[in-house]
Amino acid sequence: MSDRIPHDHPSIDTVRATIDRAGSMAHPKLVLPAEPSLFPAGIVHITLDGQQYRARIERSFDDTPEIRSVYDNARLVRDGAREQSVNRLREWFDEGDLDYGRSIHVDIIEPGHQYAVRRPGATAVYAVVPQPDQSLSDIADSLEDH
Repeated sequence: MSDRIPHDHPSIDTVRATIDRAGSMAHPKLVLPAEPSLFPAGIVHITLDGQQYRARIERSFDDTPEIRSVYDNARLVRDGAREQSVNRLREWFDEGDLDYGRSIHVDIIEPGHQYAVRRPGATAVYAVVPQPDQSLSDIADSLEDH
């Protein structure tokens, strides 16, 4: 794969997701298709309007995958830094003239690793983020467990 790839490249799958309300404060969340192989739970790279961020794919009470927040880096996602950091998903929603219940496109660059979100009709070119070496990933995971 090249370092940059357009949203309509044959290697990218695009699915529809929905913007929904989360919690009593009506924060936006992305409700993803219930396809565990495409959206496994965990921290992933995500692109919003050409900017790379990190997010956690979580499971709702009915096991539907969803993204409730997007932050600048993985540490903020792991720490759940909802109050002291800018939730980029909220920012994207507010600046994009979007409504709850609206469908958006999710481009699956690499399942479980890298995704991008687009408004319907928008085009995009993405920087491909290489997956970390598995041994380095295992070391990082073991440090998080302690």
